[in-house]
Amino acid sequence: MSRIGNNPVAIPEGVTVDIKDNVVTVKGKLGELTQNYDSIEIKVEEGNVMVTRSSDSKDQKAKHGLYRSLMHNMIEGVSKGWTKELELVGVGYRAANQGQKLDLALGFSHNIILNVAPEVKVETISEKGKNPIIKLTSFDKQLVGQVAAKIRGFRRPEPYKGKGIKFVGEIIRRKAGKSA
Repeated sequence: MSRIGNNPVAIPEGVTVDIKDNVVTVKGKLGELTQNYDSIEIKVEEGNVMVTRSSDSKDQKAKHGLYRSLMHNMIEGVSKGWTKELELVGVGYRAANQGQKLDLALGFSHNIILNVAPEVKVETISEKGKNPIIKLTSFDKQLVGQVAAKIRGFRRPEPYKGKGIKFVGEIIRRKAGKSA
């Protein structure tokens, strides 16, 4: 029995949920998201979104919790938004942005210039004596995670010195170097 799938998702004020032809549309103050679904039932009752399944088949059990989590992430996103922060650890690693263009200096011969999707707001924070931070904000959790993973993929943290791009608060497993 799905524990996550059985929990109702509360709809906060200012958020509307419409269900038509196996498509759920969630509108809020920050934006609008849509999601297709199949083989399960999604209903809005008494200010909550309920996800139910008709049988205990493996496919429906898997989708039960999945679609409940997707509904929760959509409702949370259009009401509060999602944020990811990346930290650049390393000498000479810099980040700057001009609108939606992110300019990264990561120790390669040329800077990496990344055009970020218009739905994601990019902010770079550079303070003297601290590592540069890239802050990504959007109403779409999936898109924020995808952009953050792409940026992190340019220079993953390495286990010896810890240099690279990491999430703020992420703990990197360190290895001992060569013994002399």
